[in-house]
Amino acid sequence: MYPTVYLRRDRKPRVEIGHPWIFGSEIGRIAGETGPGDIVRVVNHAGAFLGVGYINDRSQIAVRLLSRTDEEINAEFFRRRLEEARSLRRQAVGKDSDCYRLVYGEADGLPGLTIDIYGRYASVQVLALGMERWTGVLVTEIRDMLSLDGVILRNDVPVRQLEGLPLEVRFAEGEFNPVVEVQENGWVMTVDLWQGQKTGYFLDQRENRAFIAPFVAGATVLDCFSYTGAFAVHAAGYGAKQVTAVDISPQAILGVRKNAENNGFTSTINAVESNAFDYLREASGGGFGYDVVILDPPAFTKNKHSVPAARRGYKEINLRGMKLTHRGGYLVTSSCSYHLSREEFLGVLAEAAQDAHRQVKVVAVRGQGRDHPTLLAAPETEYLKFVVAQVF
Repeated sequence: MYPTVYLRRDRKPRVEIGHPWIFGSEIGRIAGETGPGDIVRVVNHAGAFLGVGYINDRSQIAVRLLSRTDEEINAEFFRRRLEEARSLRRQAVGKDSDCYRLVYGEADGLPGLTIDIYGRYASVQVLALGMERWTGVLVTEIRDMLSLDGVILRNDVPVRQLEGLPLEVRFAEGEFNPVVEVQENGWVMTVDLWQGQKTGYFLDQRENRAFIAPFVAGATVLDCFSYTGAFAVHAAGYGAKQVTAVDISPQAILGVRKNAENNGFTSTINAVESNAFDYLREASGGGFGYDVVILDPPAFTKNKHSVPAARRGYKEINLRGMKLTHRGGYLVTSSCSYHLSREEFLGVLAEAAQDAHRQVKVVAVRGQGRDHPTLLAAPETEYLKFVVAQVF
């Protein structure tokens, strides 16, 4: 039915235990003609079937598996995968949120694809050539399945260039106002699907934002790297006395103020346009203090080579954050860097605590929300570390 990719005998058995990626160096030979993005069958060196996926010899990841069943890849296949993803989200996403991740790539059996739902709109991100060919089918399926009013393609991620794909942001069909309002944990948030970070918003922290409720009631809160103020709004909504939201982006600070206004928290949330590193350094040396310090920075490392520098960055902000936390208060801190493991992140926090001369009690260690499931055989799908720690 499809050309067949034979894997080398001497490779590691990663694919057999469930990982969906096959690197070019693992391929022994290919029977049949293939072009970038074509569907292929994958077998081991002896011809035993392993899966069906799409191939792209321009990419370091030469084949991404779609199915472990020897089946045809067509519109019906994608409809079934999307229905499976939707079924999980119906169970995993609370009724007080209408924004969530519908498809999380490899974890949902659709490698190279992200679909985020924002109310009656979807933001779709395609990272691989083999998936790009099915964009039209995917857009039609999710539009009909969820009765959407609009879909935007947020294909502006540099990794697309490694697949030979252009960078672009465009409407999949008719145009609409890409600035939309959504409900997250009962709070109203404005999201810019065209210019916002990622697909418009950081959905992976949705459950963690709700988790802070018991720690912020009646507290003074510092929210650094606040982006458009999601943690700040949640803190204010859960009873914080005063919240300071800090971000370097003037556009993000406008978003903080808009979201504070949306929820009636303009007197509680103070938005500050500043480099968070500078703010933390100056505040920690100036006698300031907070009951709760929230640190949710962008990824400091995208590869293994930059992990040492990333460790220094994480240590710096957490050391400053600990110094700013009143004794008995809480540090709420995150890392979304996959290449820095949970154990390494906790190690960085331990080093920061030692240098800050503070005792730190870890109350909770969490990850991304249930709409971002992890595939056990693919550790790359687990990336977010979220720690709540009491500081003395």
